[in-house]
Amino acid sequence: MAALTIGQAARKAGVGVETIRFYERKGLIERPPKPAFGGWRDYSGDTVRRIRFIRQAQELGFSLREIGTLLSLRADPATNCSAVQKQAQDKLAQVERKIEELQKIGAALRRVIAACPTQGGLESCSIIAALEEPGPLTRPGGADDRDPPPEPAGAVRPDQRS
Repeated sequence: MAALTIGQAARKAGVGVETIRFYERKGLIERPPKPAFGGWRDYSGDTVRRIRFIRQAQELGFSLREIGTLLSLRADPATNCSAVQKQAQDKLAQVERKIEELQKIGAALRRVIAACPTQGGLESCSIIAALEEPGPLTRPGGADDRDPPPEPAGAVRPDQRS
């Protein structure tokens, strides 16, 4: 692949020019030297492949720090594939923990939504009341184990509607 301007490299890599500049500032790709007699900096095909690698790793949830580690492993010919697999396994475990947290958040939201009277003034809003109560909503000892907030005067529970 011939030398490319930053705009051409960005198009080939499927990113914006500012993304390339950001990766340069973060040290994930090298900034090409400025030409001695003016003109544009030249980006190589290897740089385009490296940018694609970074983007793919980001899509899998790797942080820029983790991507830096992967790039170091990728550059070392002595690296064993098991080192890369370990990075991917660690990321998967992190993603699975995050999914578990999100499921707890979803369950807590379903509970506070189900308890909502859906009508009346803000003083009868059970969602606001739940958010004002001390203690976590998503952890053991949280909303699951808390007493429900007191019913505001005049509030109608969903099971009391006609």
